[in-house]
Order: sequence, then C-alpha cells, then structure tokens
Amino acid sequence: MARRILILNGHPDPEAMHFDHALADAYQRGAEAAGHRVERIDVGTLDVPVLRSKQAYEEEPPPPAIADAQRAEHLVILYPLWLGTMPGLLKLFLEQVLRPAFAFDYRAKGLPKKRLTGRSARIVVTMGMPALAYRLFYGAHSLRSLKRNILHFVGIKPVAATLIGGVEALGEAGRTRWLAKLEALGRKGA
Repeated sequence: MARRILILNGHPDPEAMHFDHALADAYQRGAEAAGHRVERIDVGTLDVPVLRSKQAYEEEPPPPAIADAQRAEHLVILYPLWLGTMPGLLKLFLEQVLRPAFAFDYRAKGLPKKRLTGRSARIVVTMGMPALAYRLFYGAHSLRSLKRNILHFVGIKPVAATLIGGVEALGEAGRTRWLAKLEALGRKGA
C-alpha cells in the first residue's frame, strides 16, 4: 500500500556532497519507485526561526515550508551525530513542526494527549565513531531521546532506527552497501 512519506534530511549544510544527502536520495528513489508519495525537506536549505517564548510556541503558526511536514504518515529523519546529538537546526525544525494543537494537546491532569498516533518513523543517524560504540558506550542517547521524548511523546510509533558508524572510513564499497539498504527501505516504505 502506498504511503505518504516525508524524508527529513537533517544535515544543516545544504551542499549535496554529504553522505546524509546521498542516503536521503537513495531512500527517495526506492520509495518513489514503489509508488509511495514522497515529500522531502532538506533543513539546511530553510531559514528556521527560533521559538523564543511559550506564547510563540503555542500560538504562532509555523512557516509554510515547515507546515508542509505535518501531512506525513511515515517520517524518515536523517542526521549526522554532532556533539553527541542532532544538529541544532534539526531540533529547531522539530520544535516548529511538533507544536501543541497539532502534535499534542495539553490536559488539566496527566500527560498531554498524543495527536499523531497511527504514524510511524525511521531515524537514520550517521557518525564518525563505530555504531556499536555509540550504542554500548554512549547508550545511543540522542537516538533514544528523539525516539522517546519527541516522537513517542506525540504518538509516533513504531520508530525504527538505522545507525551508520565509521562514515569517514566506509570506503566506496561500504557506502554503496548502505545506499542500497536505504533504497530497499524506501521501496518498503519502512
């Protein structure tokens, strides 16, 4: 069944020479070849405003390019690990998209109501260190935070993860294998 997929390339540098861009391209090729409806946002090309107050977060509408991201059934988030987490521009983008009244509703008691149930996601994280070290030594903390504290908080489940470590040392054969894996995931809409 065809899905509405949003590919969110979280690399803040808009130049297409980064591996994250190639991975996003591969996923998009696979998804479109399988008949999925694909939208793509490269956050590095956007001027994402900073939300500086609770009032702005709760009441001001997001910019139009950001509001487009709110239609996805399946979200694919790609980002390089920077200082142990996602780049700041991607976090700014997520703050703009996942606002109250769209992503969740405040309640008088208890946790907010999740408004994005029925949607799914895949997170792809690239890094210089080995992915096993990131998982075991660092506890994959940025991945866990994005998954649990942001996506699950608004109801997005299931959330799958792909960790690509040692990016600088992959070589052409390693990069080709990862691009093929992402293209296959795109065909599945997973």
